[in-house]
Amino acid sequence: MKVFRLTLPIILLSLVCFQGCWNPFAPTEGILEGEASLILTEQRSPDEVLQNFRYAYIYRDSVIYSELLDTSFIFLYYDPELGGSGGDDYWGRDTELRTTGRLFRTFDHFTLVWNATIAADTSQNGIISLTKTFDLSIAGEYFLSGNAIFDFISDPDGIWRISRWQDESFF
Repeated sequence: MKVFRLTLPIILLSLVCFQGCWNPFAPTEGILEGEASLILTEQRSPDEVLQNFRYAYIYRDSVIYSELLDTSFIFLYYDPELGGSGGDDYWGRDTELRTTGRLFRTFDHFTLVWNATIAADTSQNGIISLTKTFDLSIAGEYFLSGNAIFDFISDPDGIWRISRWQDESFF
């Protein structure tokens, strides 16, 4: 009985010490439900920007998301209610960051998959355009898929950012 009284506090103390290094509320960085690791990149190419884009959505990280967008960023989308019969509309970087921040706070789970690159244009000096197909699941309740047309520009340090995103989601 005396050995048990002495052993129990030692075991409990050991558990507390080992558990003190683990945060059960932190996301498991780099592991996504059996998929390959997802790590942050230095954005040295448009593909690395899209990897960070996916990271920002999956981990709902608005700070990382803000680093993806150039100061000249424009988001283009189709608004079915514009003018009564629908039409194209757009907003800038500030509205994009506010909107995405609200989206990240409202929903707790995102799954974003970049599929095929269906078009690539590198003919413009300093700008690369990519058209990617995607699938987005929001909280397992809302599903979007379609095409995203991105224009990327590089700064003098070789960091690429999105300057234009045209959303062609299928509803």
